[in-house]
Amino acid sequence: MYRLLVALLLLLPRLATAQAVLSGTVLDSLTHQPLPFASVFLANTTLGAITTEQGRFTFSNVPPGTYDVVASYVGYRLARQTIKVGTIAQQLTLRLAPATSQLGEVVVRPNPNRASDYQKFKDLFLGRSTFSLQCHIRNPDDVLLDFDPVANELTASAYKFIQVDNDALGYRIKYYGLRFNTNFTRQIVTFYGQPVFEEMTTRSKRQQRRWEANRVRAYQGSLTHFLKSVHDNRVAAEGFVARRLRIVDNPGFARVDSLRKALLRRRSGYSAAEHDSLARWAKVPPSLAMLYTAARPIDSLRCVSDDGKHIFLRFRDRLQVSYLNAGPDPFYQLQASPWARVSPTPVTNRQVSQLLLIQPEVELLYNGRLANPLAVFTDEYWGFEKMGEFLPLNYLPISPVSHP
Repeated sequence: MYRLLVALLLLLPRLATAQAVLSGTVLDSLTHQPLPFASVFLANTTLGAITTEQGRFTFSNVPPGTYDVVASYVGYRLARQTIKVGTIAQQLTLRLAPATSQLGEVVVRPNPNRASDYQKFKDLFLGRSTFSLQCHIRNPDDVLLDFDPVANELTASAYKFIQVDNDALGYRIKYYGLRFNTNFTRQIVTFYGQPVFEEMTTRSKRQQRRWEANRVRAYQGSLTHFLKSVHDNRVAAEGFVARRLRIVDNPGFARVDSLRKALLRRRSGYSAAEHDSLARWAKVPPSLAMLYTAARPIDSLRCVSDDGKHIFLRFRDRLQVSYLNAGPDPFYQLQASPWARVSPTPVTNRQVSQLLLIQPEVELLYNGRLANPLAVFTDEYWGFEKMGEFLPLNYLPISPVSHP
C-alpha cells in the first residue's frame, strides 16, 4: 500500500469564533505598479478574491490564525506570504516577480511514454476510491511529467496550476505550485502545493444534499477527524480505537535471506525442492509487528502544555488506528508496503490505518490539523485516501458527526 505524505507548505489556521478583515495590494516587484484582476487566496481553504483595478483585495470574516496568502497573475511567478491574522484588521503587500527569467529553467523533453506516465500520475494523485473516480483533471496538457528510470521515480509539476473537479464532494480545486513525486521501488507518494477550493453550484437541492453528505463521509474516519478527537479527548466517543504498534526485527530473517541469496548465486536452474524453498523463504518478512491489544489512553497520545494553551500529538512507536463506524471503500485493496516492513492488516469491515511520528511531537490544533503536516506519515487506509477525500481546511461538518 502506498503511503501518502501531503506537504501543504503552510501553517494551518487555528479557527476561532472571532473574525477579522485581511486586505492588501498586489504589485509588480520591478515596477511597483498594481496588478489588476490578480487571484489572491488563502491556501488550502475556500477563501479567495480578485484584485481591483488598483490591485487591491479584501477578505472579510477571516478566523484568527496563521495562513499562507498566495497571489497568482498571468506571466508572473507565484507570490506567497505567511501572515498571522488576529481580531484586528491587517494589511499586506504581495510583490510578484515576472516569470520571464524562468524561460530557460524549464526543459520539456519528448516523452514517448507520456500516456502511460500520465495514467500512473492520475491514479496516484487522484486516488482509486469511489470519490476519486468522480474527480477529473480539466487541463491534463498542463501537467509536466518526468520519469527517472535509474531512481524508478516519476515527478510531476505544472506551468501554472492543475484544475481538479471533484464531482463527488462538489469542489473545484486549483492546485498551484504542484510538486509531485512517487518512487515505485519504495512505493512512496508525496505531493504538495498551494491549492484553493471553490464550491461548485447547482440548482438541484438533491445534488447539494448529496455533496454535503459525501463531505461528511469523507470527513468521518479521516486523519483530521481522528486528530480532532485526540485534541478533544473524544477518541472512543468518535468511534476510534488507537493501539500501539511496535515493529521489531525478525530474528530468523537474516539466516533465511542468506540461504536464499546463496542459492540464487550458485546457479540458474533449480530443482522442484529448491523452488519450494525459494518461495517459502521469500515469504519471511524482515520485521515483525507487535500489536498491543489494549486501547491507548489519551495521555499516551497527547500532552498538554503547562499553561494549558497548547496540545501536542505524542506517542511511542506507531499507532494502529481503527475507525469502527464505517467500513472501507469498496475499491480498497490492501497491499504490502516496503515502508510498513510488515504484512498489512487484513481488510475488515472497519477502516484500519497506521500513523507514524517522524519527530518527537507536533502541535495539534483545535480543528484537527497539525501545525506541521510534514511531521507524520500515514499508511494503510489513510494512505489510500487522496484527492477524492480532500477537504478544505476551513471545512467543518454542518452538524455533529453522527454514528450508527
